[in-house]
Amino acid sequence: MPAYWPQDKPKLFSTTCEIYAPQQQQPVITFAVMPPINWGEILLYFFIAVTAIQLFYYGWFFSRVAFFKPKAKVQSQQHPVSVIICSRDEDENLARNLPGVLVQQYSSSHEVVVVNDNSLDDSKYILQELKKTFKSLHVVELTQEAVHISGKKYPLSIGIREAKYEVLLLTDADCVPASEHWIQKMQDGYDKNIEIVLGYGAYHKRKGLLNKLIRFETFHTALQYLSYALAGIPYMGVGRNLSYKKDLFLRSKGFSSINHIPSGDDDLFINKVATKNNTAVVIDPDAITRSIPKTTWGSWLRQKSRHYTTAKFYKPKHKFLLGLYFATQFIYYPLLVTTAILYDWRFALAIFGLRLALQAFVLYKSMNKMGEKDLWPWFIFLDMWMFFYYIIFAPALWRRPRNKW
Repeated sequence: MPAYWPQDKPKLFSTTCEIYAPQQQQPVITFAVMPPINWGEILLYFFIAVTAIQLFYYGWFFSRVAFFKPKAKVQSQQHPVSVIICSRDEDENLARNLPGVLVQQYSSSHEVVVVNDNSLDDSKYILQELKKTFKSLHVVELTQEAVHISGKKYPLSIGIREAKYEVLLLTDADCVPASEHWIQKMQDGYDKNIEIVLGYGAYHKRKGLLNKLIRFETFHTALQYLSYALAGIPYMGVGRNLSYKKDLFLRSKGFSSINHIPSGDDDLFINKVATKNNTAVVIDPDAITRSIPKTTWGSWLRQKSRHYTTAKFYKPKHKFLLGLYFATQFIYYPLLVTTAILYDWRFALAIFGLRLALQAFVLYKSMNKMGEKDLWPWFIFLDMWMFFYYIIFAPALWRRPRNKW
């Protein structure tokens, strides 16, 4: 179009705008038309990116558990050990499980310290009877509640203070070792500069769907914290099967920095003191402890909601790694379905097949190492269930912890 118009040229009018044009040549006005957005293609690329992240976690982190082999040692470790158990109103658990701790085959000196925290049931009398048979049992009776220290931290601190030996091995009253070599296997994790040994705390096998969900979620959590530790990024442990040195606890001023948080005596303490160089992992069927699982949906939901209230206190790098994995796992199956519908189901299934193959291989080997091989035939359905699991428990990440243990 020319920069100016001659004065004698006529005007052309439209109903919406006024256009000046020469008589002999009509101006051509062109408009750039945006092509329609191909949402199916966008979803495909997004699905590929999410799958790539999932493959990274399974290939770089979780495979470390699948291919884990303990370091060869000339002889087993023989540290004197103090096993510490805190109990409150758990007389039945003590009667059922404590003998399994007391009959451990461990040649070096060891003791079992049970802190009976203000129990109102028959715990005191059961412990008195067991003490007549087992001289290694040391009972600490607490008769007053701690002031301004919530959760299990105060009785656990008392148990650590009363412990005679440098190496501490923690478990719960509702836990029983999977073998008589539990203490020995956990102590084999110690080496030069090692101050923390992480173990696996599983649940007993029972019939029913709820039991499978509980055990898979527990395995899934352990797969993460054990593999991260093997990759040099330890971020938590579980008090059902955890060992560390008394000097580390005292040097770090115990739970002083987390006393205001009801939970976290295991995961938050480890998150604070664990490093790449001072943490080791033990994965062995004889080194597992097994707990009594919840039998109702309500009790399990309350238990897991309490556990997740501590995650927001983790270090930023740990929250990022965990959050990225959780986010990609949460959206994975919805993305699979929408990509198959809006783009091409053959592409979607091919991408899904890559993840499924690696996942099946890693989980098969890991579940065999951790005594959960009966879950493997169900893993694809249990993995899909995790989508709903995150919906249910995500609000707990922002919920205020309950002031009890």
